[in-house]
Amino acid sequence: MSSPVPVLRSPSLRLQIHLMVAALMGLFVVAVIALQIDATRRSVREEITAGNRVAGQLLQRVTWIYANAGPQALVQFLEQLGRVRANDIRFESDDGRVLFTSPQATYKQGRNAPGWYSALVSPALERQVIQMPGGRLTVEAEPSRAILDGWDDFVVLGGTGAAVLVLLNLAVFWGVGRALKPLPTIVEGLARLQQGDYAARLPALPGREAAVIGQAVNQLAEAIEGEIEARMRAFEAERTLLESREFARRLEVHTESERRAIARELHDEFAQSVTAIRSLARTVQTRLGDRDATSAQATGMIADEAARLYEAMHGLIPRLAPPALDDLGLADALTELVDASRSRYGDMTLELNLHGLEQSQSLPVEPARAAYRVAQEALTNALRHSGGTRVRICAEADPTSLRLTVEDDGQGLPDDWARRGHYGLRGLRERAATLGGRLSVQRRPEGGTRVQTWLPMTGPQGETT
Repeated sequence: MSSPVPVLRSPSLRLQIHLMVAALMGLFVVAVIALQIDATRRSVREEITAGNRVAGQLLQRVTWIYANAGPQALVQFLEQLGRVRANDIRFESDDGRVLFTSPQATYKQGRNAPGWYSALVSPALERQVIQMPGGRLTVEAEPSRAILDGWDDFVVLGGTGAAVLVLLNLAVFWGVGRALKPLPTIVEGLARLQQGDYAARLPALPGREAAVIGQAVNQLAEAIEGEIEARMRAFEAERTLLESREFARRLEVHTESERRAIARELHDEFAQSVTAIRSLARTVQTRLGDRDATSAQATGMIADEAARLYEAMHGLIPRLAPPALDDLGLADALTELVDASRSRYGDMTLELNLHGLEQSQSLPVEPARAAYRVAQEALTNALRHSGGTRVRICAEADPTSLRLTVEDDGQGLPDDWARRGHYGLRGLRERAATLGGRLSVQRRPEGGTRVQTWLPMTGPQGETT
């Protein structure tokens, strides 16, 4: 199992989302404050400009009215007028004496906006000087109260924004935490999968996204578990198949050994006994002669039956263990098989083609024997059941494989050739599979049957035909 991949330490997703939302909200508040300051600046400028202009025009008219009454009458008017908002009025005589100065503002008295804020919103101050007989009147814009109003609005807006920012951040932090609450459960489930616990499943998770992720993780675990189980079953099946093939191969080797032993027993023991029976029967028949015709006839029948048994036995021995296959190789064994079949089925045309079998004695034992048995079984079926007139056998060999084809021009395969009880070609197909090869039986398009087998050259080392 691979070791876990090291994870770089980084802020949690919850903190990252919280910081991102806080930054966006902070930018929003800053933008609102900037807009408020700009609006305050325009408002103060318009108020101061308009107030200064109106005050100047008013006082200019008043000075015309009071020009003949003298400065003292104007001072009395100004004292009655009091303070004009956003303006400082100063009246000086021609000799420089200050006759009147606007009183201090009582509106929000004793308070002023911070200097930095005043510098941000304060407009360029306008000053008007009105000349009159006996003195001059100065009207100068004074925006401190208007700026203080803007500052108070700014403080309220800033405080409200800060409170809303804090509350929203708390709400976002809580909401994100609630939404991300299933993540540790998901991480734990993935860690269990990484550790090989493929039976682990995540519980139902709150939230649509978390539920989808949990379902996907569970489906992944099920798929992995199913894949592992399928691979285990395939491995067990393959192992069982290999064991079965190995058992079948050993059984086939043992069967071939038993066949050779039976053939030797038939040739060395049974054949001698049958020959002796035939000889004794002939001797008895000769001695009886005409003295006992009935016994002589019975003895002759025994001799004839022994002769037929001897011939049948000699025909069976090559089928059990063809001598040419063990002594001379596959090519000579196939040649002998075809020659023997020609002698028995003179009305059939048998054709044998051999390619690459010049050194057939060096072929591995098991592929050579399997190929011979396929040729033997297919040829027997063609001669006995095909109803054709021609059989062709082709054997080819190269360093890696052995290929054999047997085809006839008969009536083709019966529909039930693969049913239970037809063990010949079915058994040979299993034998080919045991050796890692394959065997196919099919109808020829032009009529008849074709049997093909392919066998790898994987015989035991040092054991050749």
